[in-house]
Formats: sequence, C-alpha cells, structure tokens
Amino acid sequence: MPEYLNVQTHSRVEMVDVTTALGNVLSSNVPKGWIDGFLVVYSPHTTCGVTINEGWDPDVKRDMMDLFSKYIPRDGGFRHAEGNADAHIKTSIYGASVMVPVAAGRLDLGQWQSVYLCESDGPRIRKLRISFVKAE
Repeated sequence: MPEYLNVQTHSRVEMVDVTTALGNVLSSNVPKGWIDGFLVVYSPHTTCGVTINEGWDPDVKRDMMDLFSKYIPRDGGFRHAEGNADAHIKTSIYGASVMVPVAAGRLDLGQWQSVYLCESDGPRIRKLRISFVKAE
C-alpha cells in the first residue's frame, strides 16, 4: 500500500532535502517482518522531480540549480504557452522517481547522499508517492 508525503516548497526553483521525512515514513509504515528492499519515491507532477545527490555541501544543489537556470532559462523562447516550459524540461532531466535501497529497515544511502524533491515551478504543496518493495 503506498504512502504519501506532502512537501511545501517556498521558491519557484528549489531543491528540498526529503531524506529525513522519507526515513520517518519508512519507520512509521514498514510492513511487519519487512527489513530489506527498496523505497520507491515517485513524483506525480510534471514540473517537479526527484533525485539523489550530495547532501552535505549545500553548494552542490546551488550549482545544480544555477546550471539548470543558465542552460534552461525561464524565458528561453519555448513553445509551451503557460510560462513554465522550463520546469517541464528540468523535471524530465531530474526524473520522476528514485529507488532507495533499504537495509535492516533503514534507508541505505551512501555517506554523502540525500534524496531531493526538485521544484521547478513553485512555490506549491507537492505530493510524493512512497511505495515499499520487499526483497525476496
């Protein structure tokens, strides 16, 4: 049974670290006897994606947002008439989902890794769908 995580974003372009919140969802909802497997994090939005990247140095996410703004600007002359074509393109690059390993009932990310919601058309309340896949 999937769970959902609501995330409030505060800027038009923003990367929100959701790692702790995902760990809380996992520990609160892990099925009985479920220890190892995967947590699938899916964004049902077309202007907001998810990614895994470094969580220790905030300059990494700033660099990513700067790079996207430079090469995919809001006023890039795109055909999509709603004014958020750049957000759709950025989201396609970030991706709509990530799969996070779970070991011993906890997220098993690398030492420096965090999971980010990548907002490209905020601020908004975004919903992430969280699914649990048990290892056989």
